[in-house]
Amino acid sequence: MDNRPLSPHLQIWKWGPHMTVSILHRISGDGMAIVGLGVLLWWLGALAGGPDAYETFHTHASSWYGMVVLVGLTWACFTHMSSGLRHFVLDIGAGYELNTNRTFSVISMVAGIVLTVAFWAFILLA
Repeated sequence: MDNRPLSPHLQIWKWGPHMTVSILHRISGDGMAIVGLGVLLWWLGALAGGPDAYETFHTHASSWYGMVVLVGLTWACFTHMSSGLRHFVLDIGAGYELNTNRTFSVISMVAGIVLTVAFWAFILLA
């Protein structure tokens, strides 16, 4: 039997907010790249396609499932931005203390939700 040390696994590490923010950063970036690009291309194609094509896009975008996609993309944008700002602070050498890192991680996640709610409140109530 080999007595070499095993690589750390997720079962060994205690789950923390910094791990959640890291995963959300990747998910939100991928979501914006894949879903956001699809919506952007559809919107641009509808603009170029004329009034009927744009009306079809608008019908889908303003439906309940279209709003879910648009709110999800907004959340992804604000979450990714908040996490990116957190990483910027880490890149300048600050925020590595455990409590500070945990606090910035929670603030990053909450900021994504708060900014999304504020953005859509402004859009729908203005």
